[in-house]
This record gives sequence, C-alpha cells and structure tokens, in this order.
Amino acid sequence: MERAGQSQLEVALVAADRVPSDDNRGRLRLQQLQLKLGVEDAHLQRVSGQSRPPWGLGAMRSLRCLAAEALAAHAPAALQSLDCVAHDLYPLLFKTSFSLERTELLARACCELQAEPCAARRPAVQVLADLFVTEGNFETVVRALRPVGPAPLRMRCPALRADSLRPAQLLHVLELVEAAALRRLDVVHNVRLHTGHVERLLARARFPRLTALTLPPRAFDPPPAGSPGPDGEDPHLAAIARALSQMTQLTELSVAFSVLTGRLQQLLGALRTPLRTLDLANCALNHADMAFLAGCRHAAHLEVLDLSGHELVTLYPSTFFRLLGRAAPSLRTLTLEECGLGDQHVNRLGLGLGPCQRLRELRLLGNPLSARALRGLFAALCELPGLRCIEFPVPRDCYPDGAAYPLDEPAMSKFDKQKYEEVAEGLRAVLLQNGRGDIRASTPLFGTFDPAIQETSHELGAFLLQALQSALEKFARALQETE
Repeated sequence: MERAGQSQLEVALVAADRVPSDDNRGRLRLQQLQLKLGVEDAHLQRVSGQSRPPWGLGAMRSLRCLAAEALAAHAPAALQSLDCVAHDLYPLLFKTSFSLERTELLARACCELQAEPCAARRPAVQVLADLFVTEGNFETVVRALRPVGPAPLRMRCPALRADSLRPAQLLHVLELVEAAALRRLDVVHNVRLHTGHVERLLARARFPRLTALTLPPRAFDPPPAGSPGPDGEDPHLAAIARALSQMTQLTELSVAFSVLTGRLQQLLGALRTPLRTLDLANCALNHADMAFLAGCRHAAHLEVLDLSGHELVTLYPSTFFRLLGRAAPSLRTLTLEECGLGDQHVNRLGLGLGPCQRLRELRLLGNPLSARALRGLFAALCELPGLRCIEFPVPRDCYPDGAAYPLDEPAMSKFDKQKYEEVAEGLRAVLLQNGRGDIRASTPLFGTFDPAIQETSHELGAFLLQALQSALEKFARALQETE
C-alpha cells in the first residue's frame, strides 16, 4: 500500500502542476484553483433522502472517472502518458490519485511540495478535501495545515472526521482547519470526550457555517472531577446548549450512546434551525424527553431519525406515535434497532407508519419478532409508496428457545441459517405478491460497514491492547489489595 500510494502521489503532483486555466488552455499552470476531494452537495443529498456516502471521495462512477482511476492506478504508464492527456482532465486525474489514501497521501503531498527548492515560485493550488484525521496521520496533517514557508498545495477543509485522537489533538486540528468555514464535523469512536471537553471545543472554535455535528459516545458524561451545579445538573451542558444555539445552519446532530436522561429539552430547545437529521440511539431517554421531542418544532422537519435502544412502543406508545405523525410528511429514514418490538406491537407499528408516505428506509435489527409477525409487517409496509429498503432482524424463531434480548454478539450469530433463508424467501415473496419488487430487504447482522475503518485499523488495535493492559493491571492491583 505504501509503494502504491507513493506512485499515486507522483501522478497527483505532476497532474496538479499541469492543471490548466479555463481562460487559457495553453497555459498549464494556474495561479489559484480549487480542487474538490470528497466535497458533497448537501442540498442534493437532502433532497434525495439518501444517507451520506462513505467518507472520502463519494461516488465517482462516470466513464471519465473510471478511466482516470485506471490510469492513476498504473503510475509509471501514467507519468509517461500525461502529455497525451487533455489538459482539462488534469483536475480529475489529481482527484482520483487520492481515491484510496485520502487524507494521509494528500497531507504528504502538501509537505513534500513545501520542502522543494522551487516552492516559492509555484502557483498556489487550493485543495478542498474532506479530511479524516487519526493518531496515525495527525503529525503529517498538522504540518500540511500549518506550513512554515511557501505552500504551493494548500488544504482547505469543509468537512472533518476525527478518530483515535486525544482531546488536545482534536482542538489543535480544529484551530488549523479554519473552523469558520467548516461545514461538517464528525468526532467518532475512540475520541474520549466529556461535557467539559465539548464545551471548550465549541467555545474555542465556533462554527458559524456548520451544518452537521457528530459527537462520540459518552460525550455528555460530566467531567470526572467536576462538581454539579446548584440544581444537581452538569453546568457544562448549559454552555454547550448556548454554543449549539449560535450555529444558525446546523441541521444534522448525532449524539448516540450519550446519556441524556431528562436533558433533551435543555440541549435542543434553544436551537435556531430545525433539525433534519437526529441520532439519539441509546441515549436513555425518558418520558419527558420523548414528550419534548414529539412536541418540538424539530419533529415536523425530521428526515432521518434514530431512536434505537429505547422501548418506545412499550413505555411511551402514545408519545412515540404522536412523534411519528408529526414527522410523517418529511421522514425518509427511521431506525428502531433493539427497541424491544415484539409480535404484540406489529399491528400498531404498521398503523403508526401508515402516514409516513415518504419513508424510504426502515431499520429494525435486534427486535424479537417472529417470522409470522414479520410477514404481517411486510404486508403493511408494502402500502408505503416511497419505501425502498427494509433491514429486518433474524426472526426470533430462528434462535434457540429462551434466547434473551437484546442479543450479545456471540449469540447474535447462533441461529438456524436454513430456517432464516426460508423465512427471508417468504418475505421476498410477500413483497413480490404486493407488486413491491423495488423494496430491498436484508439482515446486516453487525450493522453497516464503515469503509473508513481501514484508516484507523492500527490505532484501533493499539487501543484494544491498551484497554486490555489497563484491565489486567487493575485486576492485579485488586488481587494485591485483597491479599
């Protein structure tokens, strides 16, 4: 991979050096050009109702893009053939050269150009790139974003994804990427934040143009040494809510796996713009939270909603279905995984989803539904004209008797595969009988694959080893204390 990346880097640098001007095709250099790497049209995505494509370059599937990818993949031939390539194709060739390495390769290209003797005489080329910063590429990215001298290739970052970083490293990157221009910020997986970190992050950077924000699990836990306010609440939460209220373009918010019991109104009540995407999976919401969500102005604008991990129909049926009714005109994607939905809930769920005529995706993994209940639900879902995707759970009757829900990972894969295939075939038959062959039904047992995980594979392995070492050390200390 290292060798292939270096070859692609050479092609990219030569292509960047030869990017033509629109005003003068004979002139191979450009004083200032913006090359876009992985920058999406958020408006088109919102209108289509499709989920965000994998982080990186998005879908480049035209014949020209495929040809450029093939050329960039064979670096020696590409370097010899560049003189034969039309000048207006150089930006595309530059872009495809980064289609595999993304952030690391682009940052190295910036650093290498800065180090060249002729750097001061090169034109300034700006590259708009969705950056994915991890522990592994942090130092390189920082050098690329903060050049010490002339920078012929300058990175500009409309979207940033951060993983496996310390809080101080994350803040440092945000200071360098021009937070005022940032449109999307995804802080995921192995970035350990608490409310004190989140408050400092939002206060220091400020994001006037931010449209989408994802925070990692447990980001709303109080600081370990923090003291509660007079009313017992975390004083940092009010500051976070004020900072969010200043983001006048924020329409997507993901705070999954953060405990927000009784605090949802404080967090979302002051937002100036209605949210279109809201991920509250496994946030331990209570009745007051659900009542606020069902009655707030966000409900009528929601297009993507994730309430996984809450027993909605059992604990808050009227509130949940009131929320569905308000969201029905706009809702495109609904995720209700591990919500304790059983056979007794299917009829009511089908009726509740009836008004959601624009719904395109429904995800129900991890719910204890039988094959019979799934057939009834599928028949009801066939009445939704916009529906195109159903993720359904392995039927309860495919597992051994007495299987406890929610299933842990080892138990999840121990089911009767042959029986499942028979049930799945029957469900496909229900769709076909109702003229809905356009609906794709599947059971991705372990969720949707994140292709960007390959960029953090080394950091993830190190993190797991560190966690194991820490656990063993604590266990050893406990044994010593008992002795």
